[in-house]
Amino acid sequence: MADDMFLIFNNGLRMPALGIGTWQAPDDEIEFALDLALETGYRHIDTAPVYRNEKAIGRVLKKWLASGKIKREELFITTKLPPPANNPAYVEPTIKNSLADLQLDYVDLYLIHVPFGLFMENDDFKRDANGLLEIDTSTDHIAIWKKMEHLVALGLTKSIGLSNFNQEQIHRILNNCTIRPANLQIEHHIYLQQPNLIKFCETQGVTVTAYAPLGSRGVASLNKMVGVERDLPDLMDVPLVKEIAKNYGKTPAQVLIRWILDCGLATIPKSTNPERLRQNFNVFDFTLTEEEIKKLKSLDANIRICDFKFFPGVERHPEFPFDV
Repeated sequence: MADDMFLIFNNGLRMPALGIGTWQAPDDEIEFALDLALETGYRHIDTAPVYRNEKAIGRVLKKWLASGKIKREELFITTKLPPPANNPAYVEPTIKNSLADLQLDYVDLYLIHVPFGLFMENDDFKRDANGLLEIDTSTDHIAIWKKMEHLVALGLTKSIGLSNFNQEQIHRILNNCTIRPANLQIEHHIYLQQPNLIKFCETQGVTVTAYAPLGSRGVASLNKMVGVERDLPDLMDVPLVKEIAKNYGKTPAQVLIRWILDCGLATIPKSTNPERLRQNFNVFDFTLTEEEIKKLKSLDANIRICDFKFFPGVERHPEFPFDV
């Protein structure tokens, strides 16, 4: 990738603006997709303990690094502190568990996955008699962040950041930190643009990574598992997106990804389909015009797809970051 296809962190380190998002899936599916992604040219890989795929990713990374086809410094690996570990005592042992699974000495970016804490029981989220998740109301962002900073001093991660935090929560961290967050990962696509939050991050020197850039309609199946039925929009079927794609000889997904990159953000689309995975990476041979970017920005409808409804009862947490 050209130098302009990286985001520069406030600590001077850089992250590939286009990465591959991963998810909870059978190990063979994860390993196949990651092998193909690395062959295609992806070097930014996003994961998290809650996806239960770090061991599979670790096997692929070990194979590629041992083969000499890739060097560790060419990779950018992101993982996250999961909700049950939102406690200062759990920060260091949790990243060490992730590093062991990933078979790495360090990650490039470690994020607090969500601003709320939950409890675990029997390797699953603990629930009350009504089936609602039991929330940990002792969540203390400042105390957790101090431990995140210590991870940098230990060399376990190069950079630290946040995910799914709102502006007030980020501001609280900024007012009480020694190391500023390098990155914020949020849901961001044409129907959920969060311009005020992104503008705030820009003024504070915090880069932004967009997850669910293509809409992540698979969230509907997660919601359905807990009895929540939602009719989610198909971003690839939006007339304006299809029109722009036709003009460039590109797919709607490529246009959605290119729009995010042209807005100065990073993004981590998911796919296991070989053709689509390659297509999603093939977005560096065109750019959108200012007018096209403006038209796509006009589609903002404040539709949040990943609303965490698949975590029933989590909205009761005092740090739940979204309007309900």
